[in-house]
Amino acid sequence: MKQKHLRELMASCRPDILCEDHSSQPSYSGCSLEAKLDKETPGPSDSRLSPQSPGRKGKKAWSAEEEGTAPEAADVWVVETLCGLKMKLKRRRVSSVLPEHHEVFRRLLEDPVIKKFLAWDKNLKVSDKYLLAMVIAYFSRAGLFSWQYQRIHFFLALYLASDMEEDNQAPKQAIFSFLFGKNRSKRPLFHKLRFQFVRSMGWKTRVSQEECEEIQAFHPELWVWARDRAFIPKTTEA
Repeated sequence: MKQKHLRELMASCRPDILCEDHSSQPSYSGCSLEAKLDKETPGPSDSRLSPQSPGRKGKKAWSAEEEGTAPEAADVWVVETLCGLKMKLKRRRVSSVLPEHHEVFRRLLEDPVIKKFLAWDKNLKVSDKYLLAMVIAYFSRAGLFSWQYQRIHFFLALYLASDMEEDNQAPKQAIFSFLFGKNRSKRPLFHKLRFQFVRSMGWKTRVSQEECEEIQAFHPELWVWARDRAFIPKTTEA
C-alpha cells in the first residue's frame, strides 16, 4: 500500500523532480499509511523570512500525549577532571546520529534534483545549515536502512524542519512550489507521507542547536555548512 502511494506521489511531480531510478535498490518500506491529514494554511503572498537568530528553539511540538511515547536519548556522565581522590563529572548527551546517517545525507546531496533545489534556494529561506542539520537528525530517528533513504525523504525531512523552526508558511510553500509547481492535488499525499515519517521517528521532532552543531562538526568541511543566513546581504532577500 505504501509503495503504491509513494509511486503515485513521484509520478505526479514535475518531470525529473521526485522520480528516480530504483532499479538497483530494494523497494521503500516504513510505516502504515493510516494517517490524519493536516490542513495547509497558505501564508501571505508577501511574507518574508527573517534570518535565524543564533539562539534557536523550535516553535512547534507534537502533542504531549504523542511525545510521551517517544524514547528519549539517555545522557551519560563522563569524567571531566581527576585530581587525587576528587573527581569532577560532566553530563553529556548521547546522540543517535551515526556515521551512516551522515553518509546517507552526503549521498543525497549528489542527487541532481536536490542540487538544483539547493541552488534554487539562493536566500536560504528553506535550506540553511541548521535546517539541513535537522535533516540528518531526522534520518537518525526514522529507523530506516541506509539504502531506503531516497530523494523524497530529504524533502519530507526538510519540510518537517521548516515546520518546526519557522514562523510563517513561506518556506514550506517554497518546497511545494519546487516539487509540484501549481499542482495542489498531491499535497495531501505528501502530508500523509510526512505523517508516516514523523511516526517512524517516534514523534521526536525537536532538535536542539547543540545537536545541530554536533552534526555539522562531524564533517565541518562539507560545503552545505557554509549556508548561513547571517552572511546573506539583506538587500538580496525577497
